[in-house]
Amino acid sequence: MTDTAGAGLPGDPRFFPRSGPFTLAEVAAAIDAAAPTGTPDRMFRGIAPLQSAGPDEISFLDNRKYLNLLAETRAGAVILLPELADRLGKQSLALPVAHPYLAWAKAGGLFHKLPPANPGIHPTAIIDPAARVDAAAEIGPYAVIGPRVEIGPRSIIGPHCVITAGVIIGADCRIAGHVSIGFAIIGDRVTLHPGVRVGQDGFGFAQSPTGFVSVSQLGRVLIHHDVDIGANTTIDRGSAQDTIIGAGTRIDNQVQVGHNVQLGRCCIIVAQVGISGSTIIEDFVVAAGQAAFSGHLHIGKGARIGPQAGVMSNLDAGVEVLGSPAQPSKAFFREVAMIRRFARRDRMRHSETKPDQPAGD
Repeated sequence: MTDTAGAGLPGDPRFFPRSGPFTLAEVAAAIDAAAPTGTPDRMFRGIAPLQSAGPDEISFLDNRKYLNLLAETRAGAVILLPELADRLGKQSLALPVAHPYLAWAKAGGLFHKLPPANPGIHPTAIIDPAARVDAAAEIGPYAVIGPRVEIGPRSIIGPHCVITAGVIIGADCRIAGHVSIGFAIIGDRVTLHPGVRVGQDGFGFAQSPTGFVSVSQLGRVLIHHDVDIGANTTIDRGSAQDTIIGAGTRIDNQVQVGHNVQLGRCCIIVAQVGISGSTIIEDFVVAAGQAAFSGHLHIGKGARIGPQAGVMSNLDAGVEVLGSPAQPSKAFFREVAMIRRFARRDRMRHSETKPDQPAGD
């Protein structure tokens, strides 16, 4: 097996094409940092962690847990907080910024740009004559595009995607392989990772004496600009109103979003979260892995829901909750501490009352 990554750089060029090299001045401009004086033309060819970076690579420090690496790193330049610059060894230049992780993300985007769309339609794709596909869009193998679908410029539709009648997809979207989209309007710069399902029936039914009767699901899915949705996530269309995903929201893999849910702007929804129907989640809410929301809730702006929390009632803006049923984090930890004290007390009481064991032969 041939290793193509080369020289310790992250980003195997087989999969992640590299741009550059770039001068220190160009890197500094891209990350909104001031370049050290006297070195603006020094060349850099990539990014790497502190442990493996070399003299022509950029690294960063965001977690103080790794402070000891600043004096040891061989990185040519390090993105870090201004107050940590004097911790660097003489072999490294400082790129001080207020938000190192954000600057690191920008540096990564400079050296590893996303590949652009390759305009055209693969000969195996099936495009309905009534669909409107921009000439600058890319349609991959075996994609199926239904009637009245609109696909904007520079958007990429991956292999085996199915996009049903009337769907609108904006500009610069990246729809990975085996995605299905129906009854949806999607904004610009939206990314759907492999296996995403958008617009299927919501889980709605009425009970009759003889069984269940499905309730018509007549809403849509509206996905606003700059949303990123992880692999195998499912987003049901609304029943009497639309399911909405707000601009800038990030949804991880294997998340279930029920019908009529309204997600605000810039929310973070981590893997395996389940959001039941008609729940309203305001802007900047974070839901950690496997959190669950019962239906018809209102979650206030900036609330933070811990992993595996079971949210069964409305939450005010800015609260932090843990546990199932979910409760304020301070109350949760008090209860955990109390249970541990009771458990220790019970063990001590049990050991004091335990009868002496007979001696062996």
